[in-house]
Amino acid sequence: MNLLSVLWDVSPVIFRLGSMEIRWYGILFCFAFIISYYLLKKLYQKDNISISYLDKLIGYIFFGVFLGARVGHCLFYEFSYYSHNLLEILLPFRISADGWRFTGFHGLASHGAAIGILIAVVLYAKKTKIPAMWLLDRLVIAVCFAGASIRLGNLMNSEIYGSPTSLPWGFIFLRDNSLTPCHPTQLYEAFSYILIGVILYLLATHKTKKLHQGSIFGIFLTSLFGVRFFVEFLKNVQESWESEMLLNMGQILSIPFIILGIFFIVFSHKNDIGKPLNLKLLNQKQTKK
Repeated sequence: MNLLSVLWDVSPVIFRLGSMEIRWYGILFCFAFIISYYLLKKLYQKDNISISYLDKLIGYIFFGVFLGARVGHCLFYEFSYYSHNLLEILLPFRISADGWRFTGFHGLASHGAAIGILIAVVLYAKKTKIPAMWLLDRLVIAVCFAGASIRLGNLMNSEIYGSPTSLPWGFIFLRDNSLTPCHPTQLYEAFSYILIGVILYLLATHKTKKLHQGSIFGIFLTSLFGVRFFVEFLKNVQESWESEMLLNMGQILSIPFIILGIFFIVFSHKNDIGKPLNLKLLNQKQTKK
């Protein structure tokens, strides 16, 4: 055992209310929305857009993230089970012959959340007339910090960690009955997402050099899912059926997002992608209300 390793034995439960558990993951999941709201609020104010539009967006994004992440996990990782238990996809408990057992929503896929967000943005843009590409260039900044918060939630759950390592910052996840130092891949991803978010924020708010519309979205897709692709090489196998695959499901699902990101980076430099923001139209729409 590496004497410099971190002994990680944090309880995932903060406190209990009867049979209900309040977990770090749930708190950090909520914090992801809070930090996203305040970041987007600042960006909306910078472009002189009414905060009422942002309040509507949060509702769209919440359902997009939750439904996308949940359905994505059930479809990509546990299809064999949920294909026969469809009702449990959207219920926080499991049903058996002995009755039902409260489990919470154990199983949320980030790639499914990404798809859910894209669908939510399209619906929101159609409703509000705010250009989807303009919004995505700003929304992805908040997504970086929200993603970091979710990965910290995974750390508190002692889940989705990496393979054994001799590096001095290896974590020994005692709650998972492990005595071997492993890569804290949750922290690798969290720190990477924060760094990407800071860079994108600086690019989006640069006063002298403005990027073409669609560039920030493209950089986000390529960098964040690129990080996800390479960190997956250090992770333990999440599902037994992935052990015989050359690339795991997380890597396979990341590839289309990386390719899409490269497409947006290349073509945004030739021309702005999507419609530009029309403040006059938005103000008229707001006045009519």
